[in-house]
Amino acid sequence: MIKATNMRKFALLLIAIATLASCGGNKGGESVEDLIAEGNLEKIQAKRKEVKAQHTEIQEQLDQLDAKIKELDDSDNSALVTTHVISDTLFKHYIEIQGNVETKQNVIVYPEYQGTLTRVFVKEGDRVSKGQTLARIDDGGLSSQVSQLEVQAQLAKTTFERQQRLWEQKIGSEIQYLQAKTNYESAQNAVNQLKSQLAKTAVRAPFSGVIDDVITDQGTVVAPGQGIFRIVNLKDMYIKASVPERYLSTVSKGKDVTVEIPMIGETIDTKVRQTGNYINPNNRSFTIEVDVPNKSGTVKPNLTARVRINDYTNEEALLVPLNVISENAEGKQYVYTVSKDSTNTSKNAIATRQFITTGKTQGDQIEVVSGLKTGDAIIVEGARSVKDGQEVKILKL
Repeated sequence: MIKATNMRKFALLLIAIATLASCGGNKGGESVEDLIAEGNLEKIQAKRKEVKAQHTEIQEQLDQLDAKIKELDDSDNSALVTTHVISDTLFKHYIEIQGNVETKQNVIVYPEYQGTLTRVFVKEGDRVSKGQTLARIDDGGLSSQVSQLEVQAQLAKTTFERQQRLWEQKIGSEIQYLQAKTNYESAQNAVNQLKSQLAKTAVRAPFSGVIDDVITDQGTVVAPGQGIFRIVNLKDMYIKASVPERYLSTVSKGKDVTVEIPMIGETIDTKVRQTGNYINPNNRSFTIEVDVPNKSGTVKPNLTARVRINDYTNEEALLVPLNVISENAEGKQYVYTVSKDSTNTSKNAIATRQFITTGKTQGDQIEVVSGLKTGDAIIVEGARSVKDGQEVKILKL
């Protein structure tokens, strides 16, 4: 509070300034209004110079008064603010996309041979191994034909071996030897071909997994292209997702990923196992595959998943809250820092506008690439109401 004696001194000084200004306005016997009405350029210029000098003198006296008032006034009208000291910290930026759980080992097993499904050896839920026989199709007499051809092939083999021994002893003609050899090879090829056809009457598991569905019942006539079983292997699961092309340089194989599957309430930490080399022209994106460990077997194909990919990491990042950043008419971003000016006699700090360059955003924090350094104190609360060079009082939280 200003003391009474000081107030009287200031009042007298203000009266003196006002009197000086009043006298100055009529100095020379003519008022400003009279000179303007007269229209004499030289007199007007001279009067302006006189008034300007008086204005400068009064302004100096006002500045002296303001300084003294500030010194003697116990009340503090400085802006109240809170600050945050900048320090480097680990910063991880994530991009969030949606994907679907898939597996390459989720197939429908089709027969390769047409006939009646005579036996089905498995039921839904059974675990099977790769190559295991799941069902058999009536071979239509193929097995009997194979037996007959095997007998003929054995005879051709015996004939060839005898002819070969004679030929080695220089007995008989070369033609007889070559004919016996050709007959044996032809018979053997016929047996192998028929056995290959016969093998198609056995429906086998293409990989190890679980029988998810028995599509065709025993006794049904089947043909190629008609599904019999669905077999699924839940061990080799992955998530397929589309990533916008702007992340092509930052999303790569081996990047850390956090997968959330809401329907089963499960969160999995994994990595990108593959990135596509093709940009889809329809949505300007590329595909990625993310490994999904499934030891418990709860992850199923076609589940929807939220995928968070760590595409950028800075171990010494400077982060500031988004709500403290302002922007000027030129689009430049800035914050206010506080400092103690050695020429300022007040105990308060000074707000200084500091232009910055920002990087990536995560939540309500943004990375500052340039313009700030570790140890700088920025204004948080009150950042929108202060001005450059204004005195501020820092509240202790």
